[in-house]
Amino acid sequence: MTQDTVRPGRPVAPAAPAADWSLVVPLKRLAGAKSRLAPFAGPHRPDLALSFALDTVAAALAAPGTGRVLVVTRDAGAGARLAALGALVVDDEPGGGLNEALAHGAAAALALAPHAPLAALSADLPALRPGELGRVLAAVPATGRAFLPDAPGFGTTLLACAPGSPLDPAFGDGSRARHAAGGARELRLSGVESVRRDVDTGEDLAEALSLGVGPHTLALAVRLGYLPRQERSGAPLPGRGRYTPSPRRPR
Repeated sequence: MTQDTVRPGRPVAPAAPAADWSLVVPLKRLAGAKSRLAPFAGPHRPDLALSFALDTVAAALAAPGTGRVLVVTRDAGAGARLAALGALVVDDEPGGGLNEALAHGAAAALALAPHAPLAALSADLPALRPGELGRVLAAVPATGRAFLPDAPGFGTTLLACAPGSPLDPAFGDGSRARHAAGGARELRLSGVESVRRDVDTGEDLAEALSLGVGPHTLALAVRLGYLPRQERSGAPLPGRGRYTPSPRRPR
């Protein structure tokens, strides 16, 4: 998750019961999202950003322990698509960048469920598996804060806090070191690759495809020629299989 990911607002749903996790997912306006994918994806960059977010939110909603998912965005079209999945949309703009947006989304989550544990989750995890996210959430200590580093080991894909502790996000380049220096405990788990594999570049997308992406990213990847149509045999592609990625820039 990088510093230019999003801006937030106020929840558009009634108060939820104070149980299970509140997950805050930031999403920048699609027109400006995933700028580092531009050399690889060209004009399809906004479509990829939306597909990533749809698969991330769908998996997050299905994860064990999730009570609600709040999407922080000012993109009305993306917000509508994500709300249709069951997410709550937070769309006001406090200004100041990603971390301020996440703090605002956290405040909205606490208003809905003041005694629930809270986590910020990257929106670009197209390979996210509900069971792996559930394992990460279950590993968060009962007090204080914790985070999961991204696959390269420099950033953060999830930052969590127990009830009564502030989220205190410090996302951006090098966020792993900042979160650790700020007192958050690093979660050292194996078998949760899908929660760590965020996508900023074509190489990242190739790795996510090899893990097996969700249906929205899968359908778009096939349409854009990043994956074969099952040897062109006409057989249906599974939603979470493993593939040999060969992403290339669309013509």
